[in-house]
Amino acid sequence: MAVCARLCGVGPSRGCRRRQQRRGLAEAAAADSEPDTDPEEERIEAGAAALAGAGDGRSAGPSSPPRCSLLELPPELLVEIFASLPGTDLPSLAQVCTKFRRILHTDTIWRRRCREVLHRYRHILGLWQPDIGPYGGLLNVVVDGLFIIGWMYLPPHDPHVDDPMRFKPLFRIHLMERKSATVECMYGHRGPHNGHVQIVKKDEFSTKCNQTDHHRMSGGRQEEFRTWLREEWGRTLEDIFHEHMQELILMKFIYTSQYDNCLTYRRIYLPPSHPDDLIRPGLFKGTYGSHGLEIVMLSFHGKHARGTKITGDPNIPAGQQTVEIDLRHRIHLPDIESLRDFNELSRIVLEVREQVRQEQQQEGGPEDAAGLGRQSPQPCAEPPAEQAKGPGDGGAEAAAEPPAQSGQGQPFVLPVGVSSRNEDYPRTCRMCFYGTGLIAGHGFTSPERTPGVFVLFDEDRFGFIWLELKSFSLYSRVQAAFRNADAPSPQAFEEMLKNIQSLAS
Repeated sequence: MAVCARLCGVGPSRGCRRRQQRRGLAEAAAADSEPDTDPEEERIEAGAAALAGAGDGRSAGPSSPPRCSLLELPPELLVEIFASLPGTDLPSLAQVCTKFRRILHTDTIWRRRCREVLHRYRHILGLWQPDIGPYGGLLNVVVDGLFIIGWMYLPPHDPHVDDPMRFKPLFRIHLMERKSATVECMYGHRGPHNGHVQIVKKDEFSTKCNQTDHHRMSGGRQEEFRTWLREEWGRTLEDIFHEHMQELILMKFIYTSQYDNCLTYRRIYLPPSHPDDLIRPGLFKGTYGSHGLEIVMLSFHGKHARGTKITGDPNIPAGQQTVEIDLRHRIHLPDIESLRDFNELSRIVLEVREQVRQEQQQEGGPEDAAGLGRQSPQPCAEPPAEQAKGPGDGGAEAAAEPPAQSGQGQPFVLPVGVSSRNEDYPRTCRMCFYGTGLIAGHGFTSPERTPGVFVLFDEDRFGFIWLELKSFSLYSRVQAAFRNADAPSPQAFEEMLKNIQSLAS
């Protein structure tokens, strides 16, 4: 019946033309005598008549077949018809009437076009990390109306870690043509221009701009740098008084601008979630001193949690594991007045580090001179029955334990002398754990893991105190919904982490 309806061009209320020819002239005339004053339907009928018989030399008369309207076809049949039309016809079709415009917003049509028209590009939807040396990045490729668009996600301006992410388009692919697709580079400030996307393999693709002159500005490199600085940092160079920070910013501009949007991207997945996770894993924005805000992926692996850099800097590049949290070893903070003393916090943490070192020696695990493995440890076995107590004599530390266990939280303040880019950190935390943070010299030289404290504030915020650097990083969850970003399996996620870390080493 669906094939017959498509050939005849009638809906269910009219019936099949072959049956009408057997019904006699009187019934056919009665079926066609209904008044029709809908202007939209008249336009459709006129178009259908022109397509069906305007050029065959026949004139409309009493014996002509009854008029038929595409508007009377059921929506599911119109979806099938519209999905088979060339993409160049769909925008005009959407302007015919409200019903057509509504049907053309059906996801089925565009999913089919992605499969059939853009079958070459269907694998690039999802999250990707660009290969921009140590800086990395976060690209989200989505279907948006008549385009596939690659959006680069950027952290908010330093140090406003709780602000929403920023994003800008890097390329777009038209969903118009049937056999081929037009790719446009969106980089720069002179509008879309000719670009190219090449699928290297399933989990890797590259982009190339064919008109890099569109990236240039009339004022030369100085104007380009000032514009980039306002977009990247939300300020001018004169507003940045720290000389070392100025050098880092200028270095990043020179390094990243040389790519001219000719980049290679590798797929990344969001971490899988488990009911017993401390908090929901995912992407977080974090403060990293003079380097500004960076994006970190928090994931859970048995009794350890890891923070992997999605964006990075010349010291610790993207792909490296910036922090690791040992969920077997709670840090029981002293009372608020004792916590202000950095030496007291340092004593507590170093005692836990010594305990971890002894446990690693008993387990036969690899360790460096500091007693901490440089490589990411495998998921640990269950902790021994005798759980580690808080360091010290159990006085103030033990008193701080019940509120954290009950979920009510406990007062928190940074010790005197610990620097923080964002002073607007929460003054109450749920619990703390022993952890290590990766530090290195410029160019990722002499990397080593140093002790620190992981501070859980709430479901969407945590912090890390870098003991050796006497600094504090505050992390806030990236509140964005990413599609096509889930790992097909836990093994695929683990393999992805290994790949991006090996590329950064």
